Amino acid sequence: MRPFSLLLLFLLSLATFACQEELPPPTVETPAVMEDEPAEAAPDSLLRHAVFFSFKEEATQADIDRVQQAFSALPDQIEEIRDYEWGTNNSPENLNKGFTHAFFVTFASEADRETYLPHPAHQAFVKVLQPHLEDVFVVDYWARRE
Repeated sequence: MRPFSLLLLFLLSLATFACQEELPPPTVETPAVMEDEPAEAAPDSLLRHAVFFSFKEEATQADIDRVQQAFSALPDQIEEIRDYEWGTNNSPENLNKGFTHAFFVTFASEADRETYLPHPAHQAFVKVLQPHLEDVFVVDYWARRE
């Protein structure tokens, strides 16, 4: 009788699974930017400047290394940079759309970012980058821990 009970349990489980309606994946809405948010975030928040590069096919590894080294030199040249990190894509999802290098520059304020963008050291870096750059993607955001 035991094999019969196991078979019955298996068939009931299969019937229950087969009758379940497949639900669509949940949607995730991106919150709208609040118009009444202050231009400057709370003092404990940091402004992140996320920059992603894809390089031209003809760019050599030496060219790309020069770009990375020039970007990595900026924190020593621009005092408004609070923190800096970089890395290369290693995601197994293959969703990077050709962007291979990520750089995160952290500022304490929007005023610090405004100093950084036209800064002569940043402009010199852009001149090193431009001949090798295929595309760039930039997102700036106030970091939050909620």
